[in-house]
Amino acid sequence: MTSAGRPYRRRKNVTVVSLLLLVLSLTLGPTPSSAAGTDWWNPTARPAPDSQVNVTGEPFTGTNAKGEVRGFVDAHDHIFSNEAFGGRLICGKPFSEQGVADALKDCPEHYPDGSLAIFDFITNGGDGKHDPVGWPTFKDWPRHDSLTHQQNYYAWIERAWRGGQRVLVNDLVTNGVICSVYFFKDRSCDEMTSIRLQAKLTYDMQAFVDKMYGGTGKGWFRIVTDSAQARHVIEQGKLAVILGVETSEPFGCKQVLDIAQCSKEDIDKGLDELYSLGVRSMFLCHKFDNALCGVRFDSGGLGTAINVGQFLSTGTFWKTETCKGPQHDNPIGNATAAEAEKELPAGVEVPSYSADAQCNVRGLTDLGEYAVRGMMKRKMMLEIDHMSVKATGRVLDIFESASYPGVLSSHSWMDLDWTERVYGLGGFVAQYMHGSEGFIAEAKRTEALRDKYGVGYGYGTDMNGVGGWPGPRGADAPDKVTYPFKSVDGGSVIGRQTTGQRTWDLNTDGAAHYGLVPDWIEDIRRVGGQDVVDDLFRGAESYLDTWGASENHASGVNLASGAATSASSSEWSLFTSYQPSRAVDGDSRTRWASDWSDNQSYQVDLGSTQLVRRVTLDWERAYGKSYRIELSTDGVNWRTAWSMTAGDGGLDTARFAGTPARYVRVHGTQRGTEWGYSLYEVGVHSS
Repeated sequence: MTSAGRPYRRRKNVTVVSLLLLVLSLTLGPTPSSAAGTDWWNPTARPAPDSQVNVTGEPFTGTNAKGEVRGFVDAHDHIFSNEAFGGRLICGKPFSEQGVADALKDCPEHYPDGSLAIFDFITNGGDGKHDPVGWPTFKDWPRHDSLTHQQNYYAWIERAWRGGQRVLVNDLVTNGVICSVYFFKDRSCDEMTSIRLQAKLTYDMQAFVDKMYGGTGKGWFRIVTDSAQARHVIEQGKLAVILGVETSEPFGCKQVLDIAQCSKEDIDKGLDELYSLGVRSMFLCHKFDNALCGVRFDSGGLGTAINVGQFLSTGTFWKTETCKGPQHDNPIGNATAAEAEKELPAGVEVPSYSADAQCNVRGLTDLGEYAVRGMMKRKMMLEIDHMSVKATGRVLDIFESASYPGVLSSHSWMDLDWTERVYGLGGFVAQYMHGSEGFIAEAKRTEALRDKYGVGYGYGTDMNGVGGWPGPRGADAPDKVTYPFKSVDGGSVIGRQTTGQRTWDLNTDGAAHYGLVPDWIEDIRRVGGQDVVDDLFRGAESYLDTWGASENHASGVNLASGAATSASSSEWSLFTSYQPSRAVDGDSRTRWASDWSDNQSYQVDLGSTQLVRRVTLDWERAYGKSYRIELSTDGVNWRTAWSMTAGDGGLDTARFAGTPARYVRVHGTQRGTEWGYSLYEVGVHSS
C-alpha cells in the first residue's frame, strides 16, 4: 500500500477531513498433459454471467533452454484490502460465491450518487460523487484514479496470468488507525484479525478457482509456500501466489512516546503465526515510526499531514538529522496542512525542519533487529521499502554480515542508491506501476546493474493500495497499444477487456484494473522497446532465485565465539567490564572498549589454524574510522587481509580471499570519535 502521489504522478489537493484521513490511509495439481484433449487453461464451469477474459491461445508452460522459469512478477499487490480498514474503505470483492453482481458492487453508503463516498473525494478530489453501479454498467469505476473500488476481481487477475504473469505477491494489508477514524466500518480494527481473514480468503479464492476447473489443485491460482513449489506451479503454466504482509504495527509493535508496546515474545509469536499462515515476506514499518523502525518520510503538505498523523498515533513528531551518507529520506519541508494541523492539541505545533537535515533519526531499534534476525531464522524475505535510510542501512549491514540474500524492494519506496547493494546480496527489485514513460526511464537507469548481476526486473502494481495508477496516454498518442496484440511469448492473442457492458482500452482508460496489466506491458514495449520487457519477463526466475537462496541460507559458524582474546588496552569501569572477551560472548549488549587513543588493537586466538574469509565487526558508537584486519598463523608474523580508511560505524563486513590463520587482529589507526574503539561483537568465518 502506498501514498496517492508517487513520482510520475501528480499529487492531488485534499481538504478538511481529507488530509488527516489520507494520512491515516497511508500507514499504507495435475500437469497440463492430464487434461489431454481439452483446453486445460479454460474452466469447465465458469459462473454465468461473469467477466470476460478476452485472451485466446494456450499459456506457455515449462522452462527455457537454460532450465529457467519464464514470466512476469508482480511483487506488490493487495487482493483483499476490501477486508481491511474496517471493511468499508475499498468497495467490491475479488470474488463471490453469489456471482459477479455481488462481488462488483459499491459500498452501501455510496448510493445513490456517491455523496457519502468520503474517502473517494479525499483521495481523488472533487466531491466524490459518482455512479455507484458496478456490474454490469461500470460507468464510473473501476478507474485508474479511483482509489476506493475493487481492481482485483479474480477474472482480471486471470487475464494478467493469461498475458504472461507467473508470480503474484498478495500483501495482506490493513491499518488500525485509519480504521478507527474512518466513518464507516462493519468490524473491529484489530490488525491481526484482518490479516488472518485476508489469508483465509486467499485460500478460499484458490478453492473458488479450483472448483471451476474440476477440483482441488486443478485451477491456475496456486498459493505456494516455498520456491520449489512455485517453480513447479510456473512450469505447469500457472500463477504462483505468495503471501506477504504490509501493515503499520506488526505484532502490535506500536511505539508511544518512544516506548515500545511489544516484546521479543510478541515478535516470535507473531512471526510464527504469520509463517504458519503461509506468509513469506513482510514489511516491518510503513508510514509512521513504530517500535521496530523509523520510516522514510513523505514530502510537502502531504508529508506535514502524515507527520500530524504520526503525532496523533505515537505522541511524537518525526525527528531529523543530517544524513551520514549519500542516501537520504524524502525531504519533509515546512509546508502547511492547515486542516490536519487543526487536529493537534492546543499549543502543539508541527516542528520546522532544516533542508540540511533530511534523515530520520530513528533507524532499526533493538526490537527491530530482533525481528530482522527472526525473519532470517525463519528464511523469510524482508521488504525494505518504507524504512528510513538509517534502518535500511542497518538491515543491509546485517544481511551482508551473514550473506543473507532475502531482501526485497517491491514498489519504488527505497532510496534508489541502495539498488546495487540489494543486487549484490542477491535480492530482488521491482518498480511501482508508473506510466510507461516513467517506468521505462527508471528501468533504463538501472539496466546496467541488472546486466552486471544477471537479474530480471519486476513491477509492483499496488492495486487496491490507495496509490493511483497510470492514466491514459490518449487515443492519438504515439506508439499507442493496438488491439489485438500478441503476448510476449507470442502464444496468446489479447483483445480489449470487457466486463458486463463496459470495455476498457488502455489508451483511453489507463490502467483501471488488474486485467489491464498485459496492456500496460504492451504499452511499455511499444514506447520503450523490447529490452525492458525482456528484463521483466526474466522477473519470475530472479524473484525465485532470491527466495530459494534465502531458504537455502545456512548460518556460518562463528569461529571467534568463545575464543581466547586479548587487546592493547581495555577501558576500566567500576560498574561493568569492557574486557576483550565481552566481544565474543554472543551477547550484543556487552562490548569491549579500548583506552581513548588512536593506536589500539584487538586480537582473537582461534585455537588452531583455520581458513578465514570473512570478519564482521559490530561497532558501538566509538568506532574505527581507519583500521585494518591482520592475520597470522603464529602470532608473530602478520599480513594485512583488509583495510578501511573511511569507516562510519555500524556493522562492517570484511571479505577477502580465504587465508589460513590462527590469530585475527583488528588494528585501529584512527578513531571515529573522541572516545576509543568499542566493539559489541566480532565474528570470524570461513565462508
